[in-house]
Amino acid sequence: MKRADYFNQAPQLIQHLLGQEELLKQQAEATFGLKIWELVKLRASQLNQCAFCIAMHTTQATDSGESTNRIIGLSAWKDMTFYTTKERLALSLCEKLTNAEVIEDTFYQELASEFDDKSLVTLTIAINAINSWNRIVKMFKPTVEFNDN
Repeated sequence: MKRADYFNQAPQLIQHLLGQEELLKQQAEATFGLKIWELVKLRASQLNQCAFCIAMHTTQATDSGESTNRIIGLSAWKDMTFYTTKERLALSLCEKLTNAEVIEDTFYQELASEFDDKSLVTLTIAINAINSWNRIVKMFKPTVEFNDN
């Protein structure tokens, strides 16, 4: 079944989301780094089972210097030793927000020990943004293109 072409049916709205994405990239790079941003986008896409976004963010993570082992290991990151404390906290926040879990004060304190306030706000908005994209893509199902080099 052919679904609506969301890029062409609501171009102003999509341009707004793309502009937000560019601003988030700039803020992520300035606050906590693009590697964490890419890991979070890929992990949220895995949790949401968004094939299009998994393919895209795997490529983007690789392009930003992420290793194949860390990308493969992301689905079991809690059992992998090669993620930093900061990355683990970001991934844990990603899972909690994606799954609409409560953010307890103790967890917030752990986050605040690794991220300053601006970084926490940016990270939270970035997680919200990828979840939004995942839901849009799951609704309209664009063709998945996995660049297998």
